[in-house]
Amino acid sequence: MLLKTSSLLVMSLALLASCQRPKTSRQAVKPLYVTEKVAHDSDDPAVWINPQDPAKSLIIGTDKDADGGLYVFNLQGKIQQKISGLQRPNNVDIEYGLMLNGKATDIAVTTERMTHKLRIFSLPEMKPLDNGGIPVFEGETQPDYRDLMGISMYKNKQGVIYAIVGRKTGPTTGGYLWQYRLDDDGTGHIKATLVRKFGTYSGLKEIESIAVDDKLGYVYYSDEGKGVRQYYADPEKGNEELALFATENFKQDHEGISIYELTDSTGYILVSDQGANRFQIFSREGTPERPFEHKLLKTVDVRAMESDGSETVSVPLNQDFKHGLFVVMSTDRTFHLYRWEDIAGPELKLRP
Repeated sequence: MLLKTSSLLVMSLALLASCQRPKTSRQAVKPLYVTEKVAHDSDDPAVWINPQDPAKSLIIGTDKDADGGLYVFNLQGKIQQKISGLQRPNNVDIEYGLMLNGKATDIAVTTERMTHKLRIFSLPEMKPLDNGGIPVFEGETQPDYRDLMGISMYKNKQGVIYAIVGRKTGPTTGGYLWQYRLDDDGTGHIKATLVRKFGTYSGLKEIESIAVDDKLGYVYYSDEGKGVRQYYADPEKGNEELALFATENFKQDHEGISIYELTDSTGYILVSDQGANRFQIFSREGTPERPFEHKLLKTVDVRAMESDGSETVSVPLNQDFKHGLFVVMSTDRTFHLYRWEDIAGPELKLRP
């Protein structure tokens, strides 16, 4: 009798436990395309939107190696061009309309870690514009303080273009990120002028991913192991930290940040939870009472593995990407191309 009662108790507990477990696991979103492989180590993508024909837009991705390069892909993930001979290019970003020789020029800027330089190329031709590279973090002597990692471009309302640059490590009290103004040096090449040093650092891991919201004038960066920090992108607005969010439920490393615009002031901020192969999606806008509060809206599992870098486009590009494109780095030497509507699902909106 005692044996029978014990058996019934065990069965009841097992049944209760099974009822409390999720019945099905969350399905990972499948990419529409996966790019052809880079040679060594894919790390970070950026997207150039072709102003004449968005269907001919390009994806630029880094191959992070001592013998690395930049790869140019079409919207089906096919390699169109490769820039070789870069020494560990880490992150890449794009900006539109830098005036060179009196002509508005779109540019792709990558961080070359081993030479401590920015490398800058015209778009879509990918011709070098930097006279062999622009040194940054000059004067720093601590170990890894000049080893470049993240970069994000910012264009203010007056048309001034800046590069905001990060490195492998830096001071914890401010000044981890350095911001440079980019201009024509008088010969049709680009020069960089340091305009400020800013950015608190937890000291936990490192800071790699940086994203700028041009429309709203904010810069965000991932303080790995801590959260996402928000500052003004305009140097004249000061170095006060506006927000620290995305501080909970990350398995390992806050990484790639990208922004999906619904309107000029609303949308979503996507942050990679690298160790979990997923993205947490936050509100781009706050509330009138708390303008810098970014609420978690959704978590999305993706097929891309351990993603460092990502980019989001919120305008229609072609029949495949009618509502925008989400590009995600994957550790199998590729980049994954997702339709925005597949990422958004029923919970999030599409751009009108």
